[in-house]
Amino acid sequence: QVQLVESGGGLVQAGGSLRLSCTTSGGTLSSYTMGWFRQAPGKEREFVSLISYAGGRKVYADSVKGRFTISRDNAKTTVYLEMNSLKPEDTAVYYCAADLWGAGTMEPDPYDHWGQGTQVTVSS
Repeated sequence: QVQLVESGGGLVQAGGSLRLSCTTSGGTLSSYTMGWFRQAPGKEREFVSLISYAGGRKVYADSVKGRFTISRDNAKTTVYLEMNSLKPEDTAVYYCAADLWGAGTMEPDPYDHWGQGTQVTVSS
């Protein structure tokens, strides 16, 4: 059973950058397609980005394309989300999620494992 722990969130001004980390344990990271989702107050959880278990496929939500970069380091059992040019509308709790041998979907349901989330707040 893989466990996920997010870190790296915080308060940043608009235009700034943050790097989120998702550290995994209890499983083989290279077997999991990993996703990042976010949820703002009063809104549904939404897809941000995913990276396939082999690392060759990366998908981004239109709202973050060109600003966010997802990567993985299987040796360090960590997945990263580099966030640049942050906007106030990026404010949310960010969650990482794992899907064993997942094909890679923007829907949250196939992801079986979730972290507790890390808060990102972007001030204007």
